[in-house]
Amino acid sequence: MVYYSREKIFPAQQFYFLPLYTTCPGYGRLTSIIFRPCEDNTDALSSPSGRRWNYTAYIKLLLMELLTLVSNMATRWGICSAGKISHDFTVALKSLPDSDHKIVAVGARNLEDAQKFAEKHSIPAAYGSYEELSRDPSVDVVYLGSIHPRHLSLSLLFMTAKKNVLCEKPLAMNSREVEEMVACARANNVFLMEAVWTRFFPASLEIKRLLAQGALGELKMVRAEFGAPLLGVPRAMEKELGGGALLDIGIYCLQFACMVFQGERPESVQASGGCLETGVDECMVVTMKYSGNRMAVCLISNAVALPNEAVITGTKGSVRVPAHMWCPTSLIVNGEETQYPLPEPYLPTNFLNSTGMRYEAEEVRQCLLKGLKESPGMTHADSVLLAWLEDEARRQVGVEYSQDHH
Repeated sequence: MVYYSREKIFPAQQFYFLPLYTTCPGYGRLTSIIFRPCEDNTDALSSPSGRRWNYTAYIKLLLMELLTLVSNMATRWGICSAGKISHDFTVALKSLPDSDHKIVAVGARNLEDAQKFAEKHSIPAAYGSYEELSRDPSVDVVYLGSIHPRHLSLSLLFMTAKKNVLCEKPLAMNSREVEEMVACARANNVFLMEAVWTRFFPASLEIKRLLAQGALGELKMVRAEFGAPLLGVPRAMEKELGGGALLDIGIYCLQFACMVFQGERPESVQASGGCLETGVDECMVVTMKYSGNRMAVCLISNAVALPNEAVITGTKGSVRVPAHMWCPTSLIVNGEETQYPLPEPYLPTNFLNSTGMRYEAEEVRQCLLKGLKESPGMTHADSVLLAWLEDEARRQVGVEYSQDHH
């Protein structure tokens, strides 16, 4: 309960309590605002009883108190799925202050897996179904770490239950599903973000700053590549698991070009590639032409390791993201390198630089504190564009999923 004492701002006057819920998702805990009777009819708010309340002089103080109260509350996370990526995200969250982020529950397809995960990470609640997790009132936001063919149904489950959602990339299997998820988020007035973690690394923020300042001059060329030997990994090969190089790792190259060109839709997209016997893409080259003779070229492979760099070239300079462009810890600007080290994980992680997921988690917290329903760094429009590019590239290469025919 938030209130100010009679002695503080209500000398010799009666004061009254009015209920107020904070507008930040997940922080709707009942508080009260106190108003004093109004001596005239200016700047007043009427109650059902007809009494009028002067609030102009005090509302800023009360809002400041509420903002302080809310910002001091930890964002309470629920983890959906007890797999490898959820483990890494949990490890990343625990590199942030406990006062800001708290994992309160985990849900998996069976209780035993959830309990093992909870024990490993000291999580108080474990559920043997995602439906139970969606009903937990202590959860503010759900991290969805399942395989991507399940992203649509699980996101709809949580958002319909009024939970905010951070969903792993790709957000969905195609643009139709992405648009359905965005519509559900808006209908339920909840936050939704595709977990394109790359965008929130300090190195990526520096790229955005350089581009906003025009430090590279007129942008002309973007090149991004990601290749890794994944042909022995079922999720990379099997169509029913959403396999294929593009949706798994190629998305990082496409999103990089979209980030550099600030969400602009290219004038043309040309894609060529090869497919495995399972019907998913093994390799792909995607070329995008933008207005003003600007180009982006993306090279993707599930079969071999590539240098995995990204380069932005303009008329006044260049930026190179070396080695692992999807989780960058260094940046080379006109030949000068800057390092952005990550904190050490408290447990071993399954994937490279996974503690970097801390940056997207903090972005979610800041958005929730501001009452935002989407992140300015990865908007719903960004996700729709990214899914459209994936659809078009798959169409040209000949990759179809069952979800494309629903």
